[in-house]
Amino acid sequence: MLKNNPFHMINYSPWPFMLAFNLLFIFMSFIKLFYHKNFLSMTFNIMVTFMIMFQWWRDIIRESTFLGNHTSFILNFLKWSMMIFITSELLFFISIFWSFFHSSLSPSIEIGMNWPPLNIIPLNPLQLPLLNTLILLSSSMFITKAHYSINMNNYKKSLLNLFFTILLGIMFSILQLFEYYSLSFSISDSIYSSLFFFSTGFHGFHVIIGTMFLFICLLRQLFNHFSNNHFFAFESASWYWHFVDLIWLFIYTFLYWWGKLFN
Repeated sequence: MLKNNPFHMINYSPWPFMLAFNLLFIFMSFIKLFYHKNFLSMTFNIMVTFMIMFQWWRDIIRESTFLGNHTSFILNFLKWSMMIFITSELLFFISIFWSFFHSSLSPSIEIGMNWPPLNIIPLNPLQLPLLNTLILLSSSMFITKAHYSINMNNYKKSLLNLFFTILLGIMFSILQLFEYYSLSFSISDSIYSSLFFFSTGFHGFHVIIGTMFLFICLLRQLFNHFSNNHFFAFESASWYWHFVDLIWLFIYTFLYWWGKLFN
């Protein structure tokens, strides 16, 4: 086929269509989980989603690394796409913080005009939340060092720093789960608990996705898919990870410190 433009003419792919439908099934099974405690359908749909994402990423890696379809022109558009995606995620978290400030600065009469509501005991921000904050800040330092190392053609050092970043991300997720089990309130107790679980849970989901993203970059680096002038996947993963770290600083400041100060 004659090609007189710098764009990558993408072939027909079933993965976006399949992923969209499977995300619908995930939300349906999520609702079913609340009412019927059915973990089977939720687990199955999540596994199918991971399989579809793996197949889609495999095709993208083949197009960029082996077929050379991702030229500098395409990479520039991919960078803009990633920045727009992160901006959309930022706006979503802004809406959560907006709801939090609306509820905390002007508590409604239904919760006794108190913030946090009565019988809600917030976590001590100097204990487990502080440890999680230090873990994420350390992971941000390691991903920055990995980024610098790959720019300097030091792939062994980049691999090591990337491995430590992934390890810290897994530690954060485990500690977050432990924190949920140690809480004295549930998601349905009050507006504070609903916002707490929704914001920290959604951020935790982003940490899991970011950890997967970095793990794929680690595997690709082991197979020598990156060079010091062509490593956009790694670069976009590092952008995403820094974004996750930044959001956590706001969550830690407002949800943990704010609630404790007025308790």
